[in-house]
Formats: sequence, C-alpha cells, structure tokens
Amino acid sequence: MQLRYNFRLHPTPGQRAALARAFGCARVVFNDGLRARQDAREHGLPYICDGELSTRVITDAKKTPERSWLGEVSAVVLQQALADLNKAYRNFFDSITGKRKGPKVAPPRFRSKRDNRQAIRFTKNARFSITAGGRLRLPKIGDVRVRWSRTLPAGPSSVTVVKDAAGRYFASFVVDVAEQPLPPVGPEAGIDLGLTAFAVLSDGRKIDAPRFLRRAEKKLTRLQRALSRKAKRSNNRAKARQKVARRHAQVADARREFHHQLSTRIVRDNQAIYVEDLAVKGLARTRLSKSVHDAGWSSFVGMLEYKAALYGRAFHRVDRWFPSSKRCSACGVVAGSMPLNVRSWRCPCGAAHDRDVNAAKNILTAGRAERLNASHTRGRDGTRRPGGGQVRPPHQVAQPGEAGSLRGAA
Repeated sequence: MQLRYNFRLHPTPGQRAALARAFGCARVVFNDGLRARQDAREHGLPYICDGELSTRVITDAKKTPERSWLGEVSAVVLQQALADLNKAYRNFFDSITGKRKGPKVAPPRFRSKRDNRQAIRFTKNARFSITAGGRLRLPKIGDVRVRWSRTLPAGPSSVTVVKDAAGRYFASFVVDVAEQPLPPVGPEAGIDLGLTAFAVLSDGRKIDAPRFLRRAEKKLTRLQRALSRKAKRSNNRAKARQKVARRHAQVADARREFHHQLSTRIVRDNQAIYVEDLAVKGLARTRLSKSVHDAGWSSFVGMLEYKAALYGRAFHRVDRWFPSSKRCSACGVVAGSMPLNVRSWRCPCGAAHDRDVNAAKNILTAGRAERLNASHTRGRDGTRRPGGGQVRPPHQVAQPGEAGSLRGAA
C-alpha cells in the first residue's frame, strides 16, 4: 500500500523565491488548460484531449513572449499541474455519470495565488533525490534542508512540496510500504464516538475530548479582532492574517497528534475494530457544528482504517441507522425516544446502562455479526456466492433504509 510521509522544509530566501516561481508557473498552466477547455465548450468545439492540451499550454506556450518564463521551472512540475487538471475533469465526469460513488464532485475551478495552499509535485522523471547530507535536491530549486523526524522505509516515487496558510513548507513523499502484521491479540473493540467523551470503548474505557479549538478560542478571538482592524491590502494585515493561520495550524497539529497516538494504541491492543459510520457532514450543519469539527472524527476513523490494513487488523464500519444507543446490550430490547440529554437509562430487564458504553457494546456485537455475514456470503476465492445466507446480530431486527511506527503517514 502507498503512504505519505510529511517532513518540514526550511528553504533559504533564494529557494523560497524559486519555489514561489514554481508555484506560479504550475498555477498558470493549470488555469490556461482550464480556460482552453471552457472556451472550447462555449464555442461548441470538441473536448480537448490531454496530449493536445499539453502541447498547447506548455510546449507551444513556452515559444511565446507571454509565457516564455515557463522554461524557468522544471517541465515535470508543469506536466503534473496539467495531470491534476485532467484528473479533476475525470472525477467530475465520473461523478455526473454515476461511475464515482459518494458526494457529487464539482467541476475544476481556477487556482489563485491567494489560495491557502500552494503545491507542486516532482515525480521520478524530475530526478529529485536525497543527498548524502540529508537535503532534498529539487531541479532548478536546489538542495533544501529537511527536518527528518524519521527515516523513509523505501525510496519515494514522488514528492509534493507544499506551502500552507501559515507560510510553512513541507515535503510529502509517497512511499510503497508492505504490510507489517502485528502479533495476534485476543481483544476486539467497539468504539462509540462522541463530544463529551471523544471515544468510548466497549470495555468501558472513556477517552476525554481534548477540545483543542475550544481551548484556543480566547487567543484566536484576540488575533482575529486585531486582523479585522488592519487596513485591507496592507502589510500589517498580511502579518496579522499569518498569525491567525499559525494559531489554527497549531490547533490542527495538536489534534492530529492526538488522533495518531490514540489510533496507534487502539490498533496495537485490539485484533478487530468496529466503529459507527457517522454522517459527519449532516452533524456539521447542526448547532453542534463547531464541536463536531473540533473533534475531527473523520480523520481519526481514517487513521484507524489505514493502520488496521497496514498492521493486519480487522476494521469494519457499522451502519449508521443501527440503534446502538437505544438497544439494550443485555436483552436486545429497543427503547423508545431517547434525547441526547439522557446519559444513563435502565432497561425493563433490570440492566442499568451508561448510554455511551452501551452503544459501544452494541457496535461491537453488530460489527462482529456483519463481518460474519460477509464471510458467509463469499467463497474461498473471495468472490460473492449467490444465495449466501445472512446472519443478523443477536437481538437485531431489520432496520429501515510516520513511518516505521504505527503513526504511519500524516
């Protein structure tokens, strides 16, 4: 499987200027290609194929006085910018035709120098390399100092240089990593994600929500107030905007570190992990939106999923419509309406439940049954067997409708 490994870069002032030039050239090529296809569509002309577009906006454009400066950067950077445009179009077409599952994908948009994120990509054709002194050698940019926090497990197939909103530079390496199964363990975990407690495990453990954004709100409010008082398009406003971006970056980094440490511990200690398939986008449109974004459930579940695949653990998402909170984990009776302010309840069978712990236990039971159902409906070769039986969880009725370690890639 492929993983990304991110490292902080510290370019010199001259290298910063070269990177800014490369960012700008890649952005111009992307926008020229997008404009050419939009013009062709407006005039009723055929769709411009990838090869013809490359010749028009790169090869021929370099020969004109208006775009002659495109030759000052690596040709691979320009080709990869056009590859991004072609991929964006393919994703858009696959989305509207139904080939691509999930939310609808919007058509490509023009890139701006004021975007929060600027990036260029170098592939092996660009002949980037890591020097003996540990620097990243990039064509027409130079040897950039890298803060190595760990060693790469294999040679990277590409590297993306990113400048974020806080003005920091990163190198993101794509590396092919073989699976590294951990020794088998007995426990399995069902996980109920929440806001009061970030995660509740089926064994009764509760992990408190750190609430990084809430803790940083006071300082962020002060910085944003100072930003609002600066004159537009002034240097002081640019400095104030970067201070806000740096504070947000600190919050995001702390949240990501917390997710990595917790997901590492869960994957190491459990042979199988089951989580509820939450509708995060829907929850983010409610009055709890700030707390939902602060928790970062999607990124945490994504870490669990890829680490489980990398280290030989089982991972399964339970249907979001499964009534995990209202179902008694002892007898299977489903209670009636249960508002969010009800944190504990007693079943008619006599069992007393903590709402979150009960939900985690039900998620564990449902996840085991769904995995068993999937294995029963597939043959030894992995293909689906027609007429395979269906196994339901106990008490369930039909419901409507960083490398070298478990941290892996950032």
